Amino acid sequence: MYPMLTTAVKAARRAGSIINRAARDIDALSITRKRHNDFVTEVDKSAEQAIIEVLQRSYPDHAILAEESGGQGTSEYTWIIDPLDGTTNFIHGFPQYAVSIALRHKSLLTQAVVYDPAKNELFTASRGHGAFLNDRRIRVSKRVHMSDALIGTGFPFRDFSGLDEYMATFREVTSKTAGVRRAGAAALDLAYVAAGRLDGFWETGLSPWDMAAGALLIQEAGGLVADFEGESDYLESGRIVAGSPKIFAQLLQTITPQAKSR
Repeated sequence: MYPMLTTAVKAARRAGSIINRAARDIDALSITRKRHNDFVTEVDKSAEQAIIEVLQRSYPDHAILAEESGGQGTSEYTWIIDPLDGTTNFIHGFPQYAVSIALRHKSLLTQAVVYDPAKNELFTASRGHGAFLNDRRIRVSKRVHMSDALIGTGFPFRDFSGLDEYMATFREVTSKTAGVRRAGAAALDLAYVAAGRLDGFWETGLSPWDMAAGALLIQEAGGLVADFEGESDYLESGRIVAGSPKIFAQLLQTITPQAKSR
């Protein structure tokens, strides 16, 4: 394992320990509403601080882009961090949440960790060296037909201005696939695409820390990732579609007309 990835894994596990301890007594948590349907807990903040401390101890000159504390510093290297993706799930005791850490060198994502502390599942990837789940190599699914595919998504929950577009897309995707799932943690959904548990995924309104690690996992597992126009600007636009190569093409073909018509 590469030194930068090893450090990211250490940081993710440190955050996971904080999350698991807090999960034993969720009712004792202090919960703040940042905006409509967007919550933050003391666990998010503590986990993020623990991640940053581990990363900065090894790489003090690297920049940070984190969900709770925002951007810190300037560098060719930027760590993109979501300390607890799926906070709403977490505060309800719904065990679908994860720590997400990615490293971007200039414009390229180079390292990725998505850690599910509830299941102790560690997804990792280094650019050019494959994707792994608990040290076992993973690949995207081999399904080739949308009618057989299980697709992940995320419903709009903060900004409802694009709800009509989303519902039209949802209707199209649902009618063409074996099923659609909304588990509530985009980073983990993307990791599931990399592991072949989902055949594809789409969502809009995301932030870079929701997508960065999962996107690299999928690419290193043999899948494809793009924005709704099929371009590489998903981290900037917050609109992402991903999947195994065959399913990706069909999913993108289904999504794009809906996005362009609104």
